[in-house]
Amino acid sequence: MIELTIQLQDQPYIELNKLLKLMDVVDSGGMANQLILEGDVFVNDSPAHEKRKKIRPGDVVQVGDHRIRIQQQEQPL
Repeated sequence: MIELTIQLQDQPYIELNKLLKLMDVVDSGGMANQLILEGDVFVNDSPAHEKRKKIRPGDVVQVGDHRIRIQQQEQPL
């Protein structure tokens, strides 16, 4: 399993298809959309079928052998 982590900066969420492309899990947005629509992408252990599903801090996205954990940006003291 390939474990990846991303911190959201200055935004409360990221859309699922954009996350997969940003994290280089897929080569294109079209490929991300296809995997999502085919039920090959899971959010918090449930199949995700919405291309633009809002992924927020605390969520875990899994596709194939990739697991992506979403974290909130740490605030400086």
